[in-house]
Amino acid sequence: MSMVRIGPYTLANNLILAPMAGVTDRPQRQLCARFGAGLTVAEMLTSDTRLWSSRKSSLRLLTDSDPEPRSVQIAGADPQMLAHAAQQCVALGAHIIDINMGCPAKKVCNKAAGSALLKDEQLVTEILHAVRAAVDVPVTLKIRTGWDQANKNGVTIAKIAEQAGINALAVHGRTRADRYNGDAEYDTIALIKQAVSIPVFANGDIDSPFKAQQVLRQTGADGLLIGRAAQGRPWIFQEINHFLTTGEILPAISLNALESILLEHLELLHAFYGQPMGVRIARKHTHWYLASLPGAQQFRTTFNQLDCEAAQKHHIQVFFLHLRALGLTDAA
Repeated sequence: MSMVRIGPYTLANNLILAPMAGVTDRPQRQLCARFGAGLTVAEMLTSDTRLWSSRKSSLRLLTDSDPEPRSVQIAGADPQMLAHAAQQCVALGAHIIDINMGCPAKKVCNKAAGSALLKDEQLVTEILHAVRAAVDVPVTLKIRTGWDQANKNGVTIAKIAEQAGINALAVHGRTRADRYNGDAEYDTIALIKQAVSIPVFANGDIDSPFKAQQVLRQTGADGLLIGRAAQGRPWIFQEINHFLTTGEILPAISLNALESILLEHLELLHAFYGQPMGVRIARKHTHWYLASLPGAQQFRTTFNQLDCEAAQKHHIQVFFLHLRALGLTDAA
């Protein structure tokens, strides 16, 4: 694996935790970094810094306890607001600024932000130049392959980004119109990789070591962004890293290891969010960790009614005792 550089930063490897709103909070980033993510990107922040004082936004701001290099994603459609937001992020300790032009969410796209920006190449140019001029740290860009199947302008946008001095580009292999449906198209990512000389990271449906290797070969990308596959599975970075460097598949994670990672994640969430938010956010993460195990659906129904950390922990421990009584030893 060749070393990946983003500005002055050489990443430990070429696997990156993709930013996901409501998912890649500090506990998730800390765990993924520990399990071998070469870079973790914080949740998307609005470029309207006036909204940062809300509890939700303030929790998304970076601090010294975040894994380094610290990257944060900003979203918006106004070049000057994005430039100002980038400066504020750097003042708060961001080492890398990531601009979102890949999110298909309606509430983002209706404001002509996220992947809606791909429609307006002139505005894209203005945004990239404004943010690039505003900060001295590396600036990266996340895009999709285009607006819809008839308007795949990813190559054009990539060239605009390179000319604007963007340091690296992440491409989700779907158009805005595709949302998360169908299979990711890696051929367009390959075309984008060939069109520019800055690092290009492939994103979309990378959920196993084999898939990671296939996507790297098919796209020629410098690295991979892993998003949904890391939900409830932070060790996926370790599995992919090991396979890409040795050609060997690691044995399935043991039930004991899974239980201790989940309980640690729960503690981190409660410490980070406090009550009652910690309880609520722990529910979805716990579901992701346990979804493939026998009895998970029934467990979830009861678990979602619990309202404190102690009860959540106890319920998880009882569930794992039950799984061991069934003779299970690993989580695959």
